Amino acid sequence: MNLTSERIGDCLIIRVGEPRIDAPVAIRFKDRMRDLTADAATRTVLDLSEVDFIDSSGLGAIVASMKQMPDGVSLDLSGLMPNVEKVFRLTRMDTVFTIHQSAESALQDRAC
Repeated sequence: MNLTSERIGDCLIIRVGEPRIDAPVAIRFKDRMRDLTADAATRTVLDLSEVDFIDSSGLGAIVASMKQMPDGVSLDLSGLMPNVEKVFRLTRMDTVFTIHQSAESALQDRAC
């Protein structure tokens, strides 16, 4: 699972470098997210701008990643393509996560 991270102030930006988060990669995604966020400061932004497909396993892995965040650390999402945004909207997960247009706008929306 190709995930890269970058720290900007107190924010951790995690970029997904894969076109899909689905059943074959969901467990690896969740494990990699746990590794990357173990010492996250106050906020993590998951940049999904390269992801054009997500299934229920992928959605479950993202929700599990949110639940395994350290205490006091939020998980925001950014860069949702239309197909991915539709999954979040139909499952009402768009009411659970704060969703930003891009990782850059996430940084501007809330100070890090």
